[in-house]
Amino acid sequence: THFILPGGTLISAQCHVARTIARRAERRLCTLNKTDEIPPLILRFVNRLSDLLFTMARWEMDQQGAEEERWKAFLYKKKKQ
Repeated sequence: THFILPGGTLISAQCHVARTIARRAERRLCTLNKTDEIPPLILRFVNRLSDLLFTMARWEMDQQGAEEERWKAFLYKKKKQ
C-alpha cells in the first residue's frame, strides 16, 4: 500500500544496494537477450534475486525492531488535491 525508502540498518541498506545491482544486471541481461538469447531460467533467477534481497532488507529491519521509512508525496502535489 506504500513505497518503502531504502536504508535503515547497515545490513538492510547493504541488501538494498545489492538489490539495485541485481536490478541493473537484470536490465542488462534483458538488453543482451535481444541480440543473444539467454535461457529464461537465468532471467527469472535474477528477477527473483532482487525480490529476495528486498525481502531480506525488510526482514532485517523487522528483526532489529527498526521502523521502515515510508515515501511521502511531495507537499506541492498535496496542495493541488
